[in-house]
Amino acid sequence: MIKSKKTMDARGGGPGRISKEEIINMVLRRKRPVHETEGSGPLLKLENLVKIYDTGAIKVLGLKKINLTVDRGEFVAIMGHSGSGKSTLMNILGCLDRPTLGHYYLDGVDVAEMTPDELSDIRNRKIGFVFQSFNLISRTSALKNVELPMTYARVPKAKRVERAHMLLERVGLGARQDHMPNELSGGQRQRVAIARALANQPPLILADEPTGNLDTASSIEIMELFRQLHKEGATVVVVTHEEDIAAFADRVIRFSDGQALTARDAAFSIAAMCVTEEEGGGPYGNIQGVRAFREGAGELPEGIRVTDELTLELAFETPSPDNLRILETKIQER
Repeated sequence: MIKSKKTMDARGGGPGRISKEEIINMVLRRKRPVHETEGSGPLLKLENLVKIYDTGAIKVLGLKKINLTVDRGEFVAIMGHSGSGKSTLMNILGCLDRPTLGHYYLDGVDVAEMTPDELSDIRNRKIGFVFQSFNLISRTSALKNVELPMTYARVPKAKRVERAHMLLERVGLGARQDHMPNELSGGQRQRVAIARALANQPPLILADEPTGNLDTASSIEIMELFRQLHKEGATVVVVTHEEDIAAFADRVIRFSDGQALTARDAAFSIAAMCVTEEEGGGPYGNIQGVRAFREGAGELPEGIRVTDELTLELAFETPSPDNLRILETKIQER
């Protein structure tokens, strides 16, 4: 039996027994494999990470041996079409799901095999979430919504009210802290959500399609806010399917069929949609032609033409949005 000199038994027994609450806290604090010293090295590191969905009749491979790092202070966009694996990755990065195989190091600690209670604790301390649908409590003021994560973290009331007010001021909503979500515009609600994400000063801001429900002007305002947070030292990861939103990030990681594409593969993938049909002159995506170049055959199917500079342009080590726009122009030259 575990004994302590200071606590009473939770059921009212004599001294010398640890309480049920303390036992839970001991489990939550138990040591996990550490890859780097906490607070050093990359903030996120995935090693040979695999996710398999077992539906009973069949098994679906959601992620295929992902190896990926995100350094502290980076602003990264994760892109991919529906079914590419980006949402699966988002759930694992956010500790909302666990990988089937491999390792996920968050702030130096392997969280891949943590219990649900441990993952909940990690989410509250290490990750600030921003969702497409805002996920604000409808009958609670903006101030109370921002306070909520600090309430779970048992921050004293005076401190959490002060910090919530400061964060709303930071996102330009100090004057609207007493307004309910239905009294705010979509862009304003997302600003409240960002303030809430910052409440416990997490090392990671994880945004899932944060502009999906916003108009163009509000989308730009929200992404400029993320950019400002990044300049102030925050690590920001945005999941999106929009090129213009991804362009705000310093690095774009593209997913396809459960795999993270290399920079070269990503350039090929985008180039596939820029190859022109000789007869019609319109966009013509031809994956066979791109694969032919990738495999070194250097030939495209009949009826497809590209410039001689294609292979050179596809070799961009880091295909930034600007470089990819140059690539698209080059490919479409006659």
